[in-house]
Amino acid sequence: MKMTVSGARGGLMPLPNGRSLDFSGPALVMAIVNCNGDSFYPVSRALAAEAVEKALTAAEAGAAIIDFGGESTRPGASYIDTDEEMRRIIPVIKAFREKSDRLNSRTAVSVDTRKAAVAKAALEAGADIINDISALEDDPDMGPLCAEAGAAVILMHKKGRAEEKWKSPGYVDVTAEVGRYLAAAALRALGAGIGRNRIIIDPGIGFGKTTGENLEILAALPELAEIAGKDYPLLIGLSRKTFIGELTGRDSVPRDPIERLPGTLGANAAALLGGADIIRVHDPAEHLDLVKVLYEIKRRA
Repeated sequence: MKMTVSGARGGLMPLPNGRSLDFSGPALVMAIVNCNGDSFYPVSRALAAEAVEKALTAAEAGAAIIDFGGESTRPGASYIDTDEEMRRIIPVIKAFREKSDRLNSRTAVSVDTRKAAVAKAALEAGADIINDISALEDDPDMGPLCAEAGAAVILMHKKGRAEEKWKSPGYVDVTAEVGRYLAAAALRALGAGIGRNRIIIDPGIGFGKTTGENLEILAALPELAEIAGKDYPLLIGLSRKTFIGELTGRDSVPRDPIERLPGTLGANAAALLGGADIIRVHDPAEHLDLVKVLYEIKRRA
């Protein structure tokens, strides 16, 4: 397997507020900070001051991006309204940005939201990236908003109705279908005025895909990137997901993610070897070590 753990797409991605993402070196680690009490991994849940401290710890460890989310996308979770989502995350983003700026941190802030109103408030609070699991489809104002703000966007694949996002709709060729969807999503973003150098793609591991389909995608990341567009950095978000527990058989309690870290590290190592530019994780310190080791091996290959 070809090792491509050093920013396969290369170069700098400009972000608002003078920040940027550097894809010329090791792959980037995005740390998850769930500002809610409902996410599937209880340890990841953090509210108010606790969420700020968790984000600062991840930034100090070396995470390039902090991904704040106020709305859970776990199986069975309900969508929340705009006001509640903003109440959960906007004060946290403001507090994190104020403290991280005092520390001269270059860590980027991402916001996991499908709502343009939430994205607008987050960008005004200091966010740099909008992580939209609907790939700009749920809210027609999202694309133009991100274009005007100069924000980067993460476009994720999920197929089927929102309330059925955890059920596989069935694929003839999952890698090709996901790749084509992401290529179309990127064209949609370009049509909204978002710069080509501000688009990140995400195949949506675990969203409407079986364990076998997740594995097929992970085994064919170079092919997926070829179909979706080699210019776009590739993000993989598989941290502690159900298929990891199914593969390892280590869930002492069914669907409990507490024992999935070793399997997650293994799966993310495979993703990095397959060309992932960003890995989105619950355990940034452990994954930063993983990235460093793989990168040093690659440099000596």
